[in-house]
Amino acid sequence: MTASADRVPCTVVTGFLGAGKTTLIRNVLERAGGKRLAIIVNEFGDAGIDGEILKSCGIENCPEENVLELANGCICCTVADDFVPALEQILSREPKVDHILIETSGLALPKPLVQAFQWPAIRNRVTVDGVIAVVDGPALAEGRVAADLDALDAQRAADDSLDHDDPIEEVFDDQVACADLIILSKSDLLDAAGNERARGRIEAHLARSVKIVPSAHGKVDPALLLGLGLAVEDDIENRRTHHDGADDHEHDDFDTFIVNLPAVPHPEDLERRVTAAVDTGEVLRLKGFAHVTDKPMRLLVQAVGPRVSQYYDRAWKADETPRSRLVIIGLKGIDRARIEGLLMT
Repeated sequence: MTASADRVPCTVVTGFLGAGKTTLIRNVLERAGGKRLAIIVNEFGDAGIDGEILKSCGIENCPEENVLELANGCICCTVADDFVPALEQILSREPKVDHILIETSGLALPKPLVQAFQWPAIRNRVTVDGVIAVVDGPALAEGRVAADLDALDAQRAADDSLDHDDPIEEVFDDQVACADLIILSKSDLLDAAGNERARGRIEAHLARSVKIVPSAHGKVDPALLLGLGLAVEDDIENRRTHHDGADDHEHDDFDTFIVNLPAVPHPEDLERRVTAAVDTGEVLRLKGFAHVTDKPMRLLVQAVGPRVSQYYDRAWKADETPRSRLVIIGLKGIDRARIEGLLMT
């Protein structure tokens, strides 16, 4: 089956935690040139942080009701229960959407998701325009697949050979193997030698020719991402991944939990606490919102590896109760009590 004007094109944006998927999609929304877009956001956890960031864009061609969040687990594991109904909900919208962007969780495998587009209920209504993998340039230049993988030891990071028994490496390998285009994020933080190392690491995972596009702050011409017309669902079986032949997969190597905090007196105090939690080496990713005492604005908080960032993203809505809620993702066995204690004090 080939791409058809009668089928709504969907772009799958995959990539590891903190690689920059949400930033890329937000940039696409702002520069979509009048295309009416919808977004499916898959949170690994139930706080809906990335969805909230995208909903706050205020883009006319992607109204808030066109941003759907799937919060019941990894999208490739909940295709029947969550993903297909979400697609059907978007397809029922009037006016009809021109393009659907799908942001997977950092742990999702693209292949099972793309295979779902062959299901009879939706195969005549949607098509996979392309699979975009967002990879962290500085982390790759340092020999790691992502900035937040402090748990990888220095010896493995310096080794040119890839240990595919490592579950994190497996996820990265599968995401790159299914990609039609690879976005090398944070390229402004790379010198020439770092860029060469990052590209070399990506190419070591590639079994076919895939274009690698550098990007800073998620700024990529949407024309590069949308309208590829590849009907990937027809070719996906030819994209060999580490998990081919597996009956099932689970993400048992990661723990996710939520910490609810009281109002924060000063942003600097919260930054100190988040930094202390990250410095334990157990936190792969931290993201969320905070209520700063006597401030009408919501404080967005993110931490990837050693980098902690905070900024006010929008005012609290009239029907919202200001609160502080952080999602923490770590490797299996993370000392939850210790992390909670550091964030609370």
